[in-house]
Amino acid sequence: MQRGASKPTTVAAIDCGTNTIKLLVGDLPDVAVRESRMVRLGQGVDATGRLAPEALARAFAAIDEYAALITEHGAERVRFCATSATRDADNAAEFTAGVRARLGIEPEVLSGDEEARLAFDGALRGTDLLPDPVLVLDVGGGSTELILGERPTGDEDDALRAYSMDIGSVRLHERCLGGDPATQEQIASCVSAIDAALDECPVDPAAAAAVIGIAGTVTTVAAGVLGLRAYDRDVIHGQVLDIEAVHGTVDDLVHATRAQRLALGYVHPGRADVIDAGALIVSRVLRRTTVETVTVAETDILDGIAWSLVD
Repeated sequence: MQRGASKPTTVAAIDCGTNTIKLLVGDLPDVAVRESRMVRLGQGVDATGRLAPEALARAFAAIDEYAALITEHGAERVRFCATSATRDADNAAEFTAGVRARLGIEPEVLSGDEEARLAFDGALRGTDLLPDPVLVLDVGGGSTELILGERPTGDEDDALRAYSMDIGSVRLHERCLGGDPATQEQIASCVSAIDAALDECPVDPAAAAAVIGIAGTVTTVAAGVLGLRAYDRDVIHGQVLDIEAVHGTVDDLVHATRAQRLALGYVHPGRADVIDAGALIVSRVLRRTTVETVTVAETDILDGIAWSLVD
């Protein structure tokens, strides 16, 4: 190390969503650990208003694993960002106490503006230069975010237009898609719910000159478009997909049974039942754009959280 050079800071970021908990540890831009666990923390929250005991157990087991990895790699700064369900649930304090006991930090529930900024930053890292404005599509388990903006220039006035819709793969599957496979009536009900949310959304997908899709629903659909036999992050990241091909893959996934989806190889068992609703969200958003392709990024809000810890 050169005299006067600062020692790299090892950071750890955790993104706790409705369906998945993700961990990133590294001296950025070098990443030492990138892990993901399907824990379905939001199981039944839409109906009961509470985090289920079995969901809390799954989440805490994953956090225990992450705590060990964080210690092993000597992370000096740690940030844990959680879905709003962990704030709004009647027993949210139980989750907060569990995180504090395992990691020694308070879980954060991000504001909408902060979540948008971090997701947009993460999505653009590692992707090729795209024409502005860029629309970032982030489909989660409980909500879907649309973020429209220009690649940051360093100006504090750089503005993003963002909106979080109360639709996600877990939430809509539980509400609308009970069949295996879903019936045409159930699919129509799901599509209607998505379209109603988009009608109310102040961020217009048609205003985008380019679209980046992030998070597990989008990347799983991308694996299907690419015809992968197994999920491969390195192959998926940065792929530019024809939107008509995306619609075709979505249709196949929606009309398949859970067993048929699992047989595809690239669908994670923890996503196999809810990918139908998530895929429909992707398709309905893309139908409102004016572009012909969508870029897929494996970098997302987790990367944005990690970079927020770097001076």
